[in-house]
Amino acid sequence: MVFNGSEFVAERLPKIAALLDFQTQEENTMSRSRQPPLVTGISPNEGISWTKVTIRGENLGTGPTDLIGLTICGHNCLLTAEWMSASKIVCRVGQAKNDKGDIIVTTKSGGRGTSTVSFKLLKPEKIGILDQSAVWVDEMNYYDTRTDRNKGIPPLSLRPANPLGIEIDKGRFPQKDLEVLFPGMSADFTSENFSAAWYLIENHSTTSFDQLKMAVMNLKKQANKKNEGSLAYVKGGLSTFFEAQDALSAIHQKLEADGTEKVEGSMTQKLENVLNRASNTADTLFQEVLGRKDKADSTRNALNVLQRFKFLFNLPLNIERNIQKGDYDVVINDYEKAKSLFGKTEVQVFKKYYAEVETRIEALRELLLNKLLETPSTLHDQKRYIRYLSDLHASGDPAWQCIGAQHKWILQLMHNCKESYIKDQKGNSLLHSPMLDLDSDVRPSPLGHLSQTASLKRGSSFQSGRDDTWRCKAPQQVAFVEKLTKLVVIQLPNFWKLWISYVNGSLFSETAEKSGQMERSKKNARQRQNDFKKMIQEVMQSLAKLIRGALLPFSLREGELRQYGGWEMKSELSGQWLTHVIQTVRLSYESLTALEIPNDMLHIIQDLILDLRVRCIMVTLQHTAEDVKRLAEKEDWVIDNEGLTSLPSQFEQCIVHSLQSLKSVLDCKPGEASVFQQHKTQEDVCQLSIGIMQVFIDCLEQLSTKPDGDADTTHLSVDISSPDLFGSIHEDSNLSSEQRLLIVLSNCCYLERHTFINIAEHFEKHSFQGVEKITQISMESLKELDQRLFEIYIELKADPIVGSLEPGIYAGYFDWKDCLIPTGVRNYLKEALVNIIAVHAEVFTISKELVPRVLSKIVESVAEELSRLMQCVSSFSKNGALQARLEICALRDAVAIYLTPESNSSFKQALEALPQLLSGADKKALQEGLKIRKEPYERLLEELLNKFKSSMHLQLTCFQASSAMMKT
Repeated sequence: MVFNGSEFVAERLPKIAALLDFQTQEENTMSRSRQPPLVTGISPNEGISWTKVTIRGENLGTGPTDLIGLTICGHNCLLTAEWMSASKIVCRVGQAKNDKGDIIVTTKSGGRGTSTVSFKLLKPEKIGILDQSAVWVDEMNYYDTRTDRNKGIPPLSLRPANPLGIEIDKGRFPQKDLEVLFPGMSADFTSENFSAAWYLIENHSTTSFDQLKMAVMNLKKQANKKNEGSLAYVKGGLSTFFEAQDALSAIHQKLEADGTEKVEGSMTQKLENVLNRASNTADTLFQEVLGRKDKADSTRNALNVLQRFKFLFNLPLNIERNIQKGDYDVVINDYEKAKSLFGKTEVQVFKKYYAEVETRIEALRELLLNKLLETPSTLHDQKRYIRYLSDLHASGDPAWQCIGAQHKWILQLMHNCKESYIKDQKGNSLLHSPMLDLDSDVRPSPLGHLSQTASLKRGSSFQSGRDDTWRCKAPQQVAFVEKLTKLVVIQLPNFWKLWISYVNGSLFSETAEKSGQMERSKKNARQRQNDFKKMIQEVMQSLAKLIRGALLPFSLREGELRQYGGWEMKSELSGQWLTHVIQTVRLSYESLTALEIPNDMLHIIQDLILDLRVRCIMVTLQHTAEDVKRLAEKEDWVIDNEGLTSLPSQFEQCIVHSLQSLKSVLDCKPGEASVFQQHKTQEDVCQLSIGIMQVFIDCLEQLSTKPDGDADTTHLSVDISSPDLFGSIHEDSNLSSEQRLLIVLSNCCYLERHTFINIAEHFEKHSFQGVEKITQISMESLKELDQRLFEIYIELKADPIVGSLEPGIYAGYFDWKDCLIPTGVRNYLKEALVNIIAVHAEVFTISKELVPRVLSKIVESVAEELSRLMQCVSSFSKNGALQARLEICALRDAVAIYLTPESNSSFKQALEALPQLLSGADKKALQEGLKIRKEPYERLLEELLNKFKSSMHLQLTCFQASSAMMKT
């Protein structure tokens, strides 16, 4: 801005000074609520004028506006003061009159302070006009209000740099010694206290006497030049002088001739004319010079005003420049200083410039507010912009506005994340997230992969139905949960820390220097605590519902499903991926808990984790049932020396691996509830577990009843490690239905005695509820299958043997009433024994443990049928009775080790149906323990039995081996 004239400033300068003094006095009368300032240090503690010093102390003000006075050695240094903190001020030392003095700080809040240190002002070395200098030497002019004249430095001709005209040779005398030697004097030849001796000692201590003589001559020449100049000035006014002289002579003569009284009036008039002419001549001579001088003085005063208040005049431009450079701290400090100096000014020029400053500051407020509300931004930038706006006294509450903007931005990011993944899913485009490797991920899933070689008690070839490499592309929902939780974990901490800073007031000051703003911030935070709590809860609800929409859509209402869902649920995620998701959500929950967010705000995340855990258990058990169902396809009918295939082991492995995959899900992290706390969950898990067991039982039944043509016999063999290869069926090319029944029966026995018990222990180990119920129902179902299959096998094997007895007995029109003396056991009985031995061989080849059970049941059937046939005979001859007794006893003795109470009863009934070989007296004697002579029939019976046993010894050896095995 350009002034209309320097006179404008010069005329109003006294008013400006008066107004400033009035403002200072008014501010000094304000109430003081703090301790007086105390200066305890200054660095440096000595220096020349305009030296930059750092003042340290206590209670040096609460801010730039609180600092109203600063003097060093009696000089006011307020204009150059820069308030840094309550313990630090930076300023420049002015032109003080005193060489040494205190540092006095005056504040509004504490009043006039004191100082425990002092500053020594050094005198600068005088620099002549023609001397070379590295800095610009300003003219030391000042405005004298007493004479309204400008006292300046004498003309150049009167201030020669070297008045003696000889070479100057500076001596090495200490300045302090010279000051002591010449107290109150000065070596400056323009000073009133000039000391010639001091000057010579300081500048010509080594100068020779001849050179000093030359200096005297130079001084004389300079004096003559001055006299000539004065004489020339007198010559210019000689005419006026002579006229005055003539007038005085005439007056003198007139007085002598006419007397004093007569010429008194004429003389007075003459004197007035002379004085008027002299005044007019002087005005004519000096009017132009004085005019130029007054104009120069006015311009100089105007320039002094510009120089003194250049801070305000340059401030609008400096504000724009600093804003462009981003130096907002400088702008705020300058604004605070201008506001303290010119905020209440009445000078129109200052008002106009201060209004320009306020306009630019308002634009800066809008700029900073826009930057504050921009997203994304770091927490550091947010705090910085909030402090700037607070220092600029922005309207409203910028900190709360920033919190609200961040809240909306986080919610928008979460929904945008969902929309992008749904769009990718519908467009069948590839997801740009990295491949997830569950084995080497930085947060590994607790599942682990199913080992193909692991076995519980035996070697096994079990293989999982899923991809054993566990290296596949993550489903869209899993990748979405990863991205969503990562987004929240990254953004929410800054959001929470911003609120904490808002609550404790550290947004405005970290050193408690702005207590007023901090208290206002705390008050606002208390009023808005519920609003912020709702913000956090809204973020948590959005996070939980977005995850539910992707993984648990059935848990949302219809309206929520439209907002948070939208996924194409082609197939439900597997238990492994759900476990990975649970681990991800748990880690996110731990990260949020580390922020010390109250648990009531995170309760919705705990509910989400619980529902995910329950769903993971359900899905895993359902998939386990599917895997168990497919085990029937993997039955290779390879049996070991115990008559077992790998199927029971595979089933147990499948259950164990399923439970192991759920270990991390079943384990409760801090703050989590048990998945079995709800009765419905217990019932569902119990039913699914029973269903898995029942699926496997159905699988066994399916395998046992598989038609012969569908049996896969390409891999039929026995365990090569088995020591018993004699009865092996590895030479057979086909597997009969009876053999499959025996294998399944053998597996059922092992399941009942070992596998189901082991599985129950694993269920209890993993805290499953209702394990007794699961075991009881499973055992009952298994026993029903076992009994059903056993009856089928017995029916298949016993019916042919039983059916062959009656035709064999009556072959060749045999008649019990009319038959020959017995010569031995007939062929039908031998054939029946051979058939029993064949069953024994078949069962023994599959499972030795099944032999007693199977043969005992077959013997019961044969004995029952034989008893029925004997009871159906109307009468026996002696030979017939002997033949029947021989065959019944031969059969009974041959299968004696497999006799049961039922079979013994049948044999007893069959014998009782026969006529007795002994008479009544013999029976009585025999009962009394008397020895009787055997009848011929008795001896014959015994001989024929021995003959039978001898002839069938080889065939009956299998029963003896079984007997030894049973005893062991």
